[in-house]
Amino acid sequence: MALLGLFNKSKNASGEMSFWGHIDALRGHLVRSVLVVLVITGVLFCFPEFLFDTVIFGPLSSDFVTYRGFCQLSHFLNLGDQLCFGHYTFKLQSLGLGDQFTSLMWISFLGGVIIGSPYLLWEIWRFIKPALRDKEKKASTGFIIASTLLFLTGVLFSYYVIVPLSINFLGNYQVSKMVENNFTMDSYISTITTLTLASGIVFELPVLVYFLTKFGLITPEFMRKYRKHAVVVILVAAAIITPSPDVTSQMLVAFPLYFLYEASIFVSGYVIKKRIKS
Repeated sequence: MALLGLFNKSKNASGEMSFWGHIDALRGHLVRSVLVVLVITGVLFCFPEFLFDTVIFGPLSSDFVTYRGFCQLSHFLNLGDQLCFGHYTFKLQSLGLGDQFTSLMWISFLGGVIIGSPYLLWEIWRFIKPALRDKEKKASTGFIIASTLLFLTGVLFSYYVIVPLSINFLGNYQVSKMVENNFTMDSYISTITTLTLASGIVFELPVLVYFLTKFGLITPEFMRKYRKHAVVVILVAAAIITPSPDVTSQMLVAFPLYFLYEASIFVSGYVIKKRIKS
């Protein structure tokens, strides 16, 4: 009976949900979301070899798909082996007694969040849906699909492009030949997860612009006016994301970010047109 109380939606005399009714509804959404993430986390925890040897340490393999693709592109452009990389001499080490176990728990949890992201977004939408108009409720499916695809695209883009480029630069960089590159596993995992999650969030830009336009905080005219400024910010961001001085690598990151900005202008314009028609 206590569990059923999590999902009760108390209403006042006018038929509207009370404050505590909203709290109970939010608690129910949070409980279901946490349970889904924990279940996925538990399943992933049972496959440590797949998580680490195949996924986490995959970019360290010279046969990684990204390295083969860059090398083929280099030969196609008659650049020789200039874009061929992926051979690392550094070693990873675990210094703490429980570092490997806690790393497995952390990676399993992140995997649970990423894989469970469609359900998490669905629960978020279910919570805010009662406050929306009928026309806006019809867009729920599109919101979930678009947000999920953008987030997963950002995660995959980072894993297959940004992460390998960053590892190639940072893993082989030396201030002196007297210093040997041996990194902790925590440092390596932190770099990968930070870049991957940050990229997934950045790729949600069109969704953010959609809501900002709905609230009247931004317009397509504003975004077009400051397009040149956005290009500068994108180039700086690409230089930060890919610390490699190679211009080709930076452009591979900058172009998708610029495409997201242009797509956001289109989304903002679409929202304005829908508002005028209604």
